[in-house]
Amino acid sequence: MPEIRYGEAVAVSPRVRRVTAPNSGRMTGPGTNTYLIGERELAMVDPGPNMPEHVDALERICAGRLRWILVTHTHRDHSPAAHALARRTGAQLVGNIIPNDGFQDDTFIDARALVQDEVLSTDEFTLRALLTPGHVSNHICFLVEEDALLMTGDHIMGGSTVVIVPPHGNMQHYIESLRRMLNYRVEHLAPGHGDLIANPRGEIEHLIAHRLKREAKVADALQRLGAVTIETLTPVVYDDVDPVMHSWAAMSLHAHLLKLRDDGRASEQDGLWRMLT
Repeated sequence: MPEIRYGEAVAVSPRVRRVTAPNSGRMTGPGTNTYLIGERELAMVDPGPNMPEHVDALERICAGRLRWILVTHTHRDHSPAAHALARRTGAQLVGNIIPNDGFQDDTFIDARALVQDEVLSTDEFTLRALLTPGHVSNHICFLVEEDALLMTGDHIMGGSTVVIVPPHGNMQHYIESLRRMLNYRVEHLAPGHGDLIANPRGEIEHLIAHRLKREAKVADALQRLGAVTIETLTPVVYDDVDPVMHSWAAMSLHAHLLKLRDDGRASEQDGLWRMLT
């Protein structure tokens, strides 16, 4: 990704610009991407963290043209700036809300919910909502149909694997959502963190294969180790991941185990997981 100049809008397609928030870190990469769609009347996807310099920059760039503020999901690096911008601009809040599991932004309230394939449009763009549960149950991706550009939030991220955190995160739903994305015309992916991703079909198919390969590794480890805890299993299944990240990897491992359980292949009792088949 080129050097980022925070607070500036960068064109990523004919109808879409990106503004990156100055919240870089291990889990956010170079920062959270906010996307602005349109020119005369704007839609905003993922306003990002409620950081004064970021909110001020977005208000300045929108210059009184903001109609909708949409969020891909309500994790705290994606939606907290929404209400501040709505108060300043009068824009409508749009996004799906779920109970707080300790990771959600509870300031995101009073928003209009979206359903699968719902469309918001102006004479400049058509913005389609694709419900993509998996990373979290209220996740939505947004497709700018004229540009074949899909804003993927945390469903697909540039340069890293998405963490699936139960109970609102679900591995089976995540894989199903990836497969459903293949039904749409998409030429580029615009992630919530990182740069544009070309070859969307190849990327999506790679992610599906990666998750299924990891599932097979979980099953193999359970077969070899017998009854085992998640804490013991994590460094075995994620021996290719920096140990610093194992606390996050354990959450995705839990999601894999729950999928194996729901598939009738594994069981859990008193914190010990074992294979059934």
